[in-house]
Amino acid sequence: MARHNKKHEQRKAKRGSTQAVVRTHTASRANPEEIASCANKIRTFLTQTNKRQLPAAELARKCKSSRCPDAFRLAMEQLLRQGVIFERRSGYALSERFDCFPAVTVRLARSFGFIADEEGTEYFVPGKFLMGSMPGDRVLARRLEARSESPEAEVTAILEESENSQITGKIVTGEGGLYFLADTMSSTPLHIDYRESVHYAVGDKVLAVLTQRGRRHMEHRVKIILNFGTADNAENCMAAKIAGMDIPVEFPAEVLREAEKLAAAGVTAFDMEGRCDLRGDVIFTIDGASSKDLDDAVSIRRTDKGWELGVHIADVSHYVRPNSRLDAEAFERGTSIYYADKVIPMLPPALSNGICSLNGGEDRLACSALMEISAEGDLLDAKFCKSVINSRVRGVYSECNEILEGSANDEILEKYAPVMESLQELDRLTQVLEQRRIQRGAPELESTETAVVLDENGICVGIVPRIAGRSEGIIEACMLMANQAAARLARTVGIPLVYRVHEDPAPERVAALKEMLCKLGQPCPDFDEASPRDMQQILNDARDKSCFPIVNKLTLRSMAKARYSHEPLGHFGLALRDYAHFTSPIRRYPDLVVHRILSDYLDEAGKDWLCKRYGRFTENAAEHSSAMEVRAVAVERDADDCYAAEFMLSHVGETFHGIISSVTDFGIYVTLDNYVEGLLHINDMPEGSYEIEEGWYLKESFTGRTYRLGEELTVLCAKADVNSGKIDFVLAE
Repeated sequence: MARHNKKHEQRKAKRGSTQAVVRTHTASRANPEEIASCANKIRTFLTQTNKRQLPAAELARKCKSSRCPDAFRLAMEQLLRQGVIFERRSGYALSERFDCFPAVTVRLARSFGFIADEEGTEYFVPGKFLMGSMPGDRVLARRLEARSESPEAEVTAILEESENSQITGKIVTGEGGLYFLADTMSSTPLHIDYRESVHYAVGDKVLAVLTQRGRRHMEHRVKIILNFGTADNAENCMAAKIAGMDIPVEFPAEVLREAEKLAAAGVTAFDMEGRCDLRGDVIFTIDGASSKDLDDAVSIRRTDKGWELGVHIADVSHYVRPNSRLDAEAFERGTSIYYADKVIPMLPPALSNGICSLNGGEDRLACSALMEISAEGDLLDAKFCKSVINSRVRGVYSECNEILEGSANDEILEKYAPVMESLQELDRLTQVLEQRRIQRGAPELESTETAVVLDENGICVGIVPRIAGRSEGIIEACMLMANQAAARLARTVGIPLVYRVHEDPAPERVAALKEMLCKLGQPCPDFDEASPRDMQQILNDARDKSCFPIVNKLTLRSMAKARYSHEPLGHFGLALRDYAHFTSPIRRYPDLVVHRILSDYLDEAGKDWLCKRYGRFTENAAEHSSAMEVRAVAVERDADDCYAAEFMLSHVGETFHGIISSVTDFGIYVTLDNYVEGLLHINDMPEGSYEIEEGWYLKESFTGRTYRLGEELTVLCAKADVNSGKIDFVLAE
């Protein structure tokens, strides 16, 4: 069988090479002018015809293709590839006559998908209108009459297939054997080319690649290239998802060698030359107990005007130079990805956990922001410098919190004795900065971050909230000030930078928020264009009411998503004109870019030179980093779902108390007291006729029983599917 497959591949390769030779030969007989002339004729005849399309033979006859068949064929291929024309059952047509436009398929679900046009506008596409297109495919699409607020379209042609044809899924049984059930795109299992696949068994989580594409997703065929083990294990499912998204986990050998060489050299006298020597200052880090990449340290002293706050960030830009393999790899990754107890780092451990980590008692290179802050909490001035520091203490959040709360034992007090005065002063400054934030009107949104609890086998046995104490607030406030200072410097001197921006909420989202507040019986400030202070007023009005979690969630959903930009567009959520990411160059590429630009500025590079060198680069870095952040968030969200389902797998059949957190036309989502969210599908609700107002309530017409957003509910866990990360509830009796 192996010999047969080999010969088959050889025959395919031979056919392919022959076709390539023929195309090269025939193309040489049609010059560009002839091809362009044919293309113009094709467009002209398709424009002038009274029919909506012309059969291929008729179009060829009108264009007199027999005179130069190669030019006609190449012109047709070109116009089809560009999406100017497309093929229908009865012939060829101009795309513009059918209101068609080029787009890219961006993501798929079981029975629908989304495409995005050249402006980035997304269109909902019902599954039957996707034409079997896959994420990354360039397609031609036609607008449809929308059935909701989201625009809709259908795919009329696939212009160019994506190079990435990998799909994750699960092996299931079917008529006549085993099949591949994709995580997205089709609820119909696909045929497997088993002779070319690795070993697999029913219930396995696998990665497949397309071997044949059909006109519908259900007609695709696949081969299995990786098997991750049972799909009832969250760790296996996440490994498959990461592989399916083509996220690099391992570093190339040359990148590892480059990092290890830099780390082995240590911090030399040459490295420290020309730097501000801050090793005598009281500088220390505060991080989680398990953190290994310590990229920020702080210092403080009282002044006549208020405080001098020092934020000292690992000088990653000293090690990761432009055009190096390390830099190219960091750019591609964009950000470190954290989920469960795992991390996919942006930089190799020799840097992130080694020479760039601000370990206690070790000389380290840093970029320091020395900020003058008034007694009222305003940023008066900021000086940036390349520095060398030596952290006095490796602080831990939980220990610092015990000190600030007065419950620390003697061992902890002794450990922090060298920095005790600074820690207390930082706490006082943080309280002032918090008051200043409130005065600015920055919305005080609440988000319950959770962490999964894993047993010795890596199985999720619990989900707990991440509780931030006073020391977490200290570091957050200090980093925010440094980020603000970096952005202000770049904007005021007019040099390029990658900014962290959060634009104003879209008017339609603000209108939807107002409508929901009215339904909840909540007061709403009188405004047309929302300001941060308006959002804070909405939250304040609901603060002590049972509906606050819902109002908090609705307010958050009404806002735009933060992103990176080469323009200083401000940050709505923080109510700041200036904001950038400066404080985490170990794990975020935009921060590394900010350090690199500020380093050149400190070396007295001129504004014109900086604009020429970094102007276009900051645009590319901002766009790519935003995309990589979206990818990282998708991984983290999927991980939350998979591990939550794994946790609930052992609680199927148990009853839980929760609150209706979302209402859709197919049911209601319920968030339990243990922070797990699941779906109560409308088909699993009491029999009846339901009136639905999406986003607000479901109402059974005969009994009048209403299920409203924010209502408390008792449900029973009916099913938990680790593979999909979905949890199903039914009403408890």
